[in-house]
Amino acid sequence: MKLEGYRRENGTVGVRNHVLVFPTVVCAESVARRISDGVPGTVCVSHPHGCGHLGADREHMERTMAGYCANPNVAGVLLVGLGCEEITPEMLAAELESRGRRRVVALTIQREGGTTPAIAKGCDLARRLAGAAGEDRRTPFDVSELVVGVKCGGSDALSGLTANPAVGAASDLLVSEGATVIMTEVPEMIGAEHLLEKRAADETVRTRIREVVAGMEASILATGVDVRGTEPSPGNMEGGLTTLEEKSLGAIVKGGTSTVAQVVRYAERPSRRGLVIMDGPALDAVSVTGMLAAGAQMVVFTTGRGSPLGAAIAPVLKVASNSAVFGHMKDNMDLDAGEIVDPGISVGEMGDRILGELLLVAADRPTRSECLGHHEFGVHSIGPAV
Repeated sequence: MKLEGYRRENGTVGVRNHVLVFPTVVCAESVARRISDGVPGTVCVSHPHGCGHLGADREHMERTMAGYCANPNVAGVLLVGLGCEEITPEMLAAELESRGRRRVVALTIQREGGTTPAIAKGCDLARRLAGAAGEDRRTPFDVSELVVGVKCGGSDALSGLTANPAVGAASDLLVSEGATVIMTEVPEMIGAEHLLEKRAADETVRTRIREVVAGMEASILATGVDVRGTEPSPGNMEGGLTTLEEKSLGAIVKGGTSTVAQVVRYAERPSRRGLVIMDGPALDAVSVTGMLAAGAQMVVFTTGRGSPLGAAIAPVLKVASNSAVFGHMKDNMDLDAGEIVDPGISVGEMGDRILGELLLVAADRPTRSECLGHHEFGVHSIGPAV
């Protein structure tokens, strides 16, 4: 199956062609935002990170930031830093260049003489990047080069019966074409990990599934909270879910029935195609950011309670689990999986519809989150900061 996208210097292919203005530290966020606001055709994200990270947490942040900026949907990136932080523009630029990305420029506020001259210089650099991106043209690529993230947020009792299994059907179709599907939210695998272990490609993958789920549960227990047999989210409880195990059984079906080919770290790009599990938390923005940093060009996001979340650099396709939330939040929803209940189409038919919509989105149809300008971004810390 052939699609058209933007072939990058390192061989990856994007379905969007964004110029990203990325602050490498929280202190540079306002300058980065004002640069992006002043240059049409650019996007920007906000975050509270970039300074004070230690050890593994620093490597975790660097990997995520670099992966996000290296996403195939990014045509070029302007890295904006302060000048005295832990994670500098120069460090990220070197990492991006090692990944084969050449349209990377760095700007340091202190070096430029403060906010006003940094904005002026940044706008000039961003315009140059936008001009170069405007020359890019779509070329054919095979559907096997797609990397799609799957996510559920604000789940209800129907999520595991309608939207999630329908996304699972679409996931199986993608995997059958040689594409990659990334599933994360390890807390929502607790109580259902044995089912994923049975689908592991080999003993190494089986062991890694066991390790990441056990590690996540141990980190929760270390806070004095035992989540087994409970449902910690008030919104999920209002939606009819009663235990974490119940939610987990409904959550993992987003990955369909395919073999689990690999388990990767948060924000780590898979080296195998097929269904991949990414070790990460269940927080919506953090999960989406991690999958995009791992190379996903698109994300399918199911919700039973409703969510407006999107991303600056990628389309996030929203699938409502019930027709009530689809109608109530119609400006945020793309597809209504509630039709599985009424008028009664099959899960497979809805899976076909989701895949068809994904292919149209890959061909440049905007999702509702893109139309509304949702640019949420988040990374979880895994260690202390100083």
